Amino acid sequence: MGSVILDRHERINTAEIQTRLEKVVQDGNNDNPDTPLFPADEITEFIDMMQVYEGAMYEISTKLEVLDSEFHVHFAHDPIHHMERRLKSVNSILGKLKRRELPMRTKSIRDNMFDVAGIRVICNYRDDVYSVANFLSSQSDIQVLRVKDYIKNPKQNGYRSLHVIYAVPVFLSTGEHYTPVEVQFRTIAMDYWASLEHALRYKSDLPDTRLNEHSQTLLDCARSLQNIETQMQNIHRDINGAPQQEEAPTSQALDPNM
Repeated sequence: MGSVILDRHERINTAEIQTRLEKVVQDGNNDNPDTPLFPADEITEFIDMMQVYEGAMYEISTKLEVLDSEFHVHFAHDPIHHMERRLKSVNSILGKLKRRELPMRTKSIRDNMFDVAGIRVICNYRDDVYSVANFLSSQSDIQVLRVKDYIKNPKQNGYRSLHVIYAVPVFLSTGEHYTPVEVQFRTIAMDYWASLEHALRYKSDLPDTRLNEHSQTLLDCARSLQNIETQMQNIHRDINGAPQQEEAPTSQALDPNM
């Protein structure tokens, strides 16, 4: 059984993006202090850019599906349980530029934001996380721009995941455009832990004492899950001939022509 693809949203809606940007321009021109100003003459460029990000996201997800199928044929094992794709919304992109005090320009997005397009890859075992990430990284048309291994080095709150920013070529009528896509690799256990921690941090209105209590409990759970995953990983290794990996991909130097 192959991996399942879950899109956060339907495919890009250019009319909706244009409407949202026009509203941002209008509100900015009305001197609304809470809304960032975006230049009206860059709306078309912004839409074109988002289509390139979407294309890069689908290029990477297709490569991941092919890798999952190859594992199934060679090892009778599907390393990817499921994948989720998402593009940042207009408000999220512009809001991030504003928080970082960057110019409201499409060039600022291209030069400073590497997570406009994102894929979450949920794997069955930790070996699968590293194997899939490394096999994807080894493809000749892929560049690895940045690696953050929160599995080997968990965050203080217990969060574990492997974050890799890849650059993949998108071929347009104007030529080849290397475009970044952030891919988060994690196991099923890491994912349901992260989902609960995210809900606690961003979607709850509990008093501070309860928040602190639950945060400590989640930290304890993260440690327990890590131990359980290690034991299950060892059993899986004994009964399955799939590749064993323990190291994250290595980032490469940025291509000055990217």
